[in-house]
Amino acid sequence: MAAAIGLRGDLDGDDLRRLARDSRDAKQVRRLLALAVIAEGGTRTEAARVGGVGLQIVRDWVLRFNAEGPSGLIDRHAPGKAPTLTAEHRAALAQVVEAGPEPWRDGVVRWRRIDLVQWLWEAFRVSVSEATVGRELRALGFRKLSARPRHYAQDPEAAAGFQKSLPERVAEVRAAHPGKRIELWFQDEARIGQKNKLTRRWARRGARPRAPHDQRTAWAYIFGAICPAEGKGAGIVMPFCDTPAMQTHLAEISTAVAPGAHAILILDQAGWHLARALIVPKNITILPLPPRSPELNPVENIWQFMRDNWLSNRVFKGYDDIVAHCCAAWNDLVDQPWRIRSIGRRDWAQGF
Repeated sequence: MAAAIGLRGDLDGDDLRRLARDSRDAKQVRRLLALAVIAEGGTRTEAARVGGVGLQIVRDWVLRFNAEGPSGLIDRHAPGKAPTLTAEHRAALAQVVEAGPEPWRDGVVRWRRIDLVQWLWEAFRVSVSEATVGRELRALGFRKLSARPRHYAQDPEAAAGFQKSLPERVAEVRAAHPGKRIELWFQDEARIGQKNKLTRRWARRGARPRAPHDQRTAWAYIFGAICPAEGKGAGIVMPFCDTPAMQTHLAEISTAVAPGAHAILILDQAGWHLARALIVPKNITILPLPPRSPELNPVENIWQFMRDNWLSNRVFKGYDDIVAHCCAAWNDLVDQPWRIRSIGRRDWAQGF
């Protein structure tokens, strides 16, 4: 029979019982109480009875306690198999996903998990499954999201320059209208018609949900403008998207600008936005966006929200029905100023 191993003497029975009272680990409590019996001069058999185990297990507890103290009596999870992808692999994977594929080089226009499996093998000779790639991508913060359209001829420097120069332009308008508080507004139009959009909806896995879809072509235009800082908006619904309609919308925006304030209206360079025939109200200054830069206009996100929640998946009876639904949707939006602030806020367009 193996000789009994002595218990380290830096903690007596009272110390072990006190540690057991303070512990939140049930297994550690049981082991501390068993070792407290030994520390107080009891036999290993008595300790085994308190712990509800055999003598060999008590011996293992003593060895762990002598080597590591009370923390050695807490069970540890096995480390398991080392991950196949190292930190270097993950960093390279994140970089290549962020950059996107080059069709001429990679043979695809978007990354699929199977493509990234092949890329990891070619780049590092590391073999992983599609499930592993998907799990790693989620751990790296990637999700499969809908892409935002970007014009092929867009000038990124012009868009960045607009954001950078906005404080200077606001300062110029403020200097031209001394004593006036400046409100920053964004304007755009959306066409809503019978040939409507279908949006995502909840359905059972493996099924393809259905939604009504009209093939007729009547439509109307929502002219919308928002002031994210104030959480307010001004909109009209018109049959045409032209200069007279824009003139009417400018008048509507002008009435929504607070008394004693001056609005800077940011919009794209559509012909009816900058037509010479337009008469701009005295409390509005128009500031055009760089060409082909819709992502700078938060009203684009307003349209997406309205379509997804109020206007899509519908069959309109005719033009009057379209107008009624458009007006109801816009009025619902204006009644939720927090929604306008949330959707329309842009860090580069704040603090004016």
